[in-house]
Amino acid sequence: MHATRVRPYLATALFALHVVESRRVPTMAVDRHWRCYVSPAFVERTPVEELAGVWVHEVSHLLRDHHGRGDRVARERGLSGPGERLRMNIAADCEINDDVYGDGLARPEGAVEPATLLLPEGELMEDYLRQFRLGPRTQDLAWLDCGSGADGLEREWDLGADGAHGLSTQERDAVRFRVAQGITGRPGSASQGWQRWAEEAFHPPQPWRELLGAALRSAAGGPGAGEDYTYGRPSRRSASVPGAVLPSLRRTPPRVSVVIDTSGSVSDAELGSALLEVAAISRAVGGRRDLVSVVPCDAAAGGVHRLCRAEGIPLVGGGGTDLRAGFARALRTRPRPDVVVVLTDGQTPWPSERPPCRTVVGLFPRQRGYRPYDEDDPEYVPDTPPAWARVVDIG
Repeated sequence: MHATRVRPYLATALFALHVVESRRVPTMAVDRHWRCYVSPAFVERTPVEELAGVWVHEVSHLLRDHHGRGDRVARERGLSGPGERLRMNIAADCEINDDVYGDGLARPEGAVEPATLLLPEGELMEDYLRQFRLGPRTQDLAWLDCGSGADGLEREWDLGADGAHGLSTQERDAVRFRVAQGITGRPGSASQGWQRWAEEAFHPPQPWRELLGAALRSAAGGPGAGEDYTYGRPSRRSASVPGAVLPSLRRTPPRVSVVIDTSGSVSDAELGSALLEVAAISRAVGGRRDLVSVVPCDAAAGGVHRLCRAEGIPLVGGGGTDLRAGFARALRTRPRPDVVVVLTDGQTPWPSERPPCRTVVGLFPRQRGYRPYDEDDPEYVPDTPPAWARVVDIG
């Protein structure tokens, strides 16, 4: 109850825990099914304020999905074994402990903080994992065990998915949603770390590179893209029409034109990111760089550049934004592109009619309510991308 009084926005999560008495855990530990294993001896000898801090610490592992993130990191970086899981536990503790204690929660003796490992505060578990190895600074942390809910490695004493009183995936998501809702409803009562977590809970980061690649492949592989009739290989139906030669429908690799917004509202970093995307787009169409062209455009369209090296494309501009000129320049290119990809911040007028080819729009991130510097221009109307374009948020 003390934990819910000093951290009321976590009350839903704290009450969702199911307590399991266990003499095999050193202090307290959690599993991914929201069971909290508690050592009776630890509870008996620990003051209430300190015990409340441990409750909040353990439930923070579950809210931040450290077990799921630990599994993903292990797969991506090839980490295995108890030693690597101990590193994940330490890194997860560093992510939590830099702002969990204080304001009514006492810091337990031996709690790991980033300063313990000479690391900066405010980073994520994945970032901390890259910055330390097990060694002299961590030799006193070998006892640390917050359970499978902190690092994803199941313990012998875990009750598992079939055990009693575990939460389902939907129930766990519902708890996280309620907690995030409480934090965003009263943002002044939670730390900045928890506010960032709540914001990401409502708007989780998306694998935008995969989405952009999938949108491009879908557009390039759709009916009509790269298809044309040719007499180079007559149709088999010509046999049914004596004296006539019918063309056959052939599919060629799709041509892609990339329109890059080079207006003043797009930063140098975003232009650099756009060049990386151009290289990725060429890979998405099978590595045929001769099929990819680039059109820089601000208020006026630049020349059409065939892709040799993305680094060699001059991205000139810096003025206002009117990507309608970029669309027109790309569609005048011969052979005409089968797909137009637009990389922009979205502060532009869009063509009033659907282009005669598929369109994918990659939007650089902008805050809600953002207004361009020339908002007083009566002719400037920043629209949302039209419905005929497939839109992917970048970053």
